[in-house]
Amino acid sequence: MSIKKILKVILPLALGFFLVWYSLTKVSINTLLHYFKHAHYGWIALGLFFGILSHLSRAYRWKFLLEPMGYKPLFANSVMAVLVAYLVNYAVPRAGEVSRAAVMANYENIPFEKGFGTIVAERIADLVMLLIIIFITLFVQYDFIYQLIFKNFNPIKIGGILIALVIAFIIFTRFVKKATSGIGLKIKTFILGLIEGVTSIFKMKNKWPFIFHTVFIWVMYVLMFWATIPAIDGLHVPIGGVLIGFIAGGFAIAATNGGIGLYPIAVASALSLFGIAEEPATAFGWIMWTAQTAMIIIFGGLSFLLLPIYNRNKN
Repeated sequence: MSIKKILKVILPLALGFFLVWYSLTKVSINTLLHYFKHAHYGWIALGLFFGILSHLSRAYRWKFLLEPMGYKPLFANSVMAVLVAYLVNYAVPRAGEVSRAAVMANYENIPFEKGFGTIVAERIADLVMLLIIIFITLFVQYDFIYQLIFKNFNPIKIGGILIALVIAFIIFTRFVKKATSGIGLKIKTFILGLIEGVTSIFKMKNKWPFIFHTVFIWVMYVLMFWATIPAIDGLHVPIGGVLIGFIAGGFAIAATNGGIGLYPIAVASALSLFGIAEEPATAFGWIMWTAQTAMIIIFGGLSFLLLPIYNRNKN
């Protein structure tokens, strides 16, 4: 294994452990243990139930992309491939998609490149949903975000930054449009492929069931976050706080291995904007992350073990 590949594994983990240490400098282990001990686990279980539904829906949605190519994988294999992918992401960032396609290539004889292509299409749909949630959050919390920005930043500087961004965007767009080689052509090809991937969803035979499951998956994600809040006594978060906290947590998961260390910090920072004290906000972030991680480790680990057994019996 090359040094570059080793660093790709070690550095994110090292960053995660550093962030764990940093989080514990803000709230002590004893305080966190107190919150864990007195948490209402019925609400945590409800949140995990929504999480499980999202994973099942993701596995079922996959068939709408595979069927047009003539592949009809067993639902159980799709579910286990999805869970294994989440588990792998905790060890190696963004390697889950590769392992998911590899599982289906091994047990369902779906060519790796075709399976991986459908996963990329799924990610594009998920990106669109994330952007929609961000837009809804901006709409719901417009006054709050507006006041927050102009209270902490100079309006003249903000205006200057916006104008600079618009000018940079126009220059970038013209550069990409005229590009015929080099990095400009690569960016142009990527953007066109992104657009083609999004629009292809509306051209597929089962586009409405696919769109329904895409929306359902992300609604379950938000509900998982929302349902876990009452697990901590006295923690009251407005709908805007739920959305902003959810988005912050989502970016934290994308930035590190499953959000290790960063997830509690990001969620606590988001909730603090709504006047929520640091201790319960951080404790909620840790409880939320621990519950999700435990679910993935248990079900992902079981899936990894059961895949060969299930398919041996099938054959």
